[in-house]
Amino acid sequence: MKKWKQKAIVQKLISYLPFAQKINYFFQKHVTKGEKLDDEYFYDRLGHAKEHINCYQKYTGNSYPLSSLEIGTGWYPIVPISLFLIGSECIYSVDISMLTSKERIATTLKKFSECHRIGKLNQYINFKPERFEVINSILANIEKLDLKQILNQLNITYIIEDARNLSLLDNSIDLVNSNNTFEHIYPEILIPILKEFKRVVKKKDGVMSHFIDMSDHFAHFDKTINIYNFLQFTDKQWKWIDNSIQPQSRIRIYDYTKIYNDLEIPISDLTYRKGNIEELKTIKLSPSFASKPVEEIAISHCHYISNMTKI
Repeated sequence: MKKWKQKAIVQKLISYLPFAQKINYFFQKHVTKGEKLDDEYFYDRLGHAKEHINCYQKYTGNSYPLSSLEIGTGWYPIVPISLFLIGSECIYSVDISMLTSKERIATTLKKFSECHRIGKLNQYINFKPERFEVINSILANIEKLDLKQILNQLNITYIIEDARNLSLLDNSIDLVNSNNTFEHIYPEILIPILKEFKRVVKKKDGVMSHFIDMSDHFAHFDKTINIYNFLQFTDKQWKWIDNSIQPQSRIRIYDYTKIYNDLEIPISDLTYRKGNIEELKTIKLSPSFASKPVEEIAISHCHYISNMTKI
């Protein structure tokens, strides 16, 4: 049995259990080793932080957002810490459960410290030296600090609630961002989430910046399949394969664009990777995908940027 099928079965079973996220973390830590903060993941997210900041600066003329909101930060808050380092004062992360911990934040801060030590951090962000001293102080006193104290020093607030009904005020956030999160949210949930983002983001000097990875995430784990493997299944078949631990919506770039247009959220810039049409042709596409232009189906990653002043 292929590795991706084994993982799909295990995640499906875990999804039905109490404390599913904790069990999944244990499984990834001790079996698949997928929880480790490696250099590839760290620098990928640091690159995202750079792009979010550049987009904000481009469309507002401001050096940094005073307030930010990220959905789906996950185990390691790389983008929120990047925003802290450049000067942000109120950094919110919304998720349905608390996935980070004191240990994981310490691991993230050590990565930043190492990145700075080897002279690479300033290639990504124009950080404030006094803010980096805060990181040094936290690491020096890590044994004495609890999670809440660490987050307070980093100006980070975790909001554990449904992103479709945020407790944030209207017109209160300078930058709303996400990093390969939307592909895990089905349209019926993503649409009201985007409505909320539209409500809370500032309509003057407000920006939304969202990276989306539309590849089959099982292919990240099992190299015997390509990134279009999941497009062969009908919606009914995929419902049985997919799981609530790491759901994959499978919607394509034309679906996201339609959602944005329907919600009247401006698309100020849209960049994407063309993908590999030859690899796509090796998959017998489900009828719901086969009727669409192959060039659009093949697009694997995209980045939607919205200048909310244009509303």
